[in-house]
Amino acid sequence: MTAPKLISGLAELSDRYDVLLSDVWGVIHNGRESFPDACAALVKWRAERGPVILISNAPRPSSAVHDQLDQLGVPRAAWSAFVSSGDATRLMLGARAPGPAWAIGPDRDAPLYEGLDLAFAGPDEATFISCTGPYDDEIEGPDDYEARFEATIARGLPMICANPDIVVQRGDRLIYCGGALAQRYAELGGEVIMAGKPFAPIYGLCLAEAEVILGRTVDHSRVLCIGDAVATDAKGANDQGLDVLFIASGIHGAETIGPDGLDAQAVESLLAKDGARASYAIADLAW
Repeated sequence: MTAPKLISGLAELSDRYDVLLSDVWGVIHNGRESFPDACAALVKWRAERGPVILISNAPRPSSAVHDQLDQLGVPRAAWSAFVSSGDATRLMLGARAPGPAWAIGPDRDAPLYEGLDLAFAGPDEATFISCTGPYDDEIEGPDDYEARFEATIARGLPMICANPDIVVQRGDRLIYCGGALAQRYAELGGEVIMAGKPFAPIYGLCLAEAEVILGRTVDHSRVLCIGDAVATDAKGANDQGLDVLFIASGIHGAETIGPDGLDAQAVESLLAKDGARASYAIADLAW
């Protein structure tokens, strides 16, 4: 497996690619604040090179995340379109209406269900589970749901998980996401269905957006995916045959960033451990 090439910024790749599919959390913000250099790099790419499609495992419709980006200081000029796991998951949920669904997740994820005509029930009456994350991701994790999961698995309930991420950065902490609950559900023998990264549906939506913006078919060899998570960003792009720029300082930063900056050997080992590939690596996104 070829080691990723270390680069200093997107400028080195400006002639190689036409479209960027950029992860959001961990690449352009950490849930508390945006990263100015990363945002500036995307603004410049969009102005001079081509579309920037934000691809996020946020479990809400992308339109419901725009205000969050504004509040974090991510400029609208940094992106051309936004596709979320919530967008892709709504298609799956709508096909199962009226349910009822046992909806696991915080109140902020309610926009996922708007207009879908789904009914809701507890775990004893539901016909399937819709999971966006723990009810309270500040204090809960997979262990808190195990007993209820065992009961719903015994009833044969599938889980649709709207956020495949296992963990995400919030400030300087890592918190559990929907993917952590889905992982435990599968480990216990339950059926899990997902549409976000690393699965194909979200990439199809992103590439369709890029083709609308460009007004032509997109050459997949000229699409670059940017992300900080091996299991979702790198492997998802690998499965679609798309090149990857790995951001080392994100959720794997404790493993890949040393006292002298990016540890190239650590990045290579991290990717190899999961059978993933990246064409390039950088500590933090910059121009």
